[in-house]
Amino acid sequence: MGFTYLAFAYMMALILTAILIFFAIWHVIAFDELKNDQKNPIEQCNTLNPLVLPEYFGHAIMVLLILFGGDLITFVLNLPILIYNFKKYINRPILSKTGIYDPTLVMNGDILSRETNEGWIKLAFYMVSFFYYLYSFISTLISSN
Repeated sequence: MGFTYLAFAYMMALILTAILIFFAIWHVIAFDELKNDQKNPIEQCNTLNPLVLPEYFGHAIMVLLILFGGDLITFVLNLPILIYNFKKYINRPILSKTGIYDPTLVMNGDILSRETNEGWIKLAFYMVSFFYYLYSFISTLISSN
């Protein structure tokens, strides 16, 4: 049983995707609490903003590892969300700290709805990706014999 670089990349993708699933769940719960007035927007933004860059870097590292492993199909499947995250961070409101959530804007109904939907979409994407990476990891290990 050979352990190739691509198998290592998929193993790291599994670990990073599990972390990204946690971030997406946290995102959905946080915006649901905000929508139901269980927390104020300043607390939520102070909780969510520190998680933005680790999420984006984790996804970027995962995509780069898979690209260096030579799996272009997986790279192309991950490219839209990577570009979306990059554009979203570049076009973020001007804040004193890193992050993308502004407490004065996040209570806007359209923004709150969009962020909630984004959390659900990312959660679905990461869940499907997790099982795809698991399948790819196992098939890479089997085919390297």
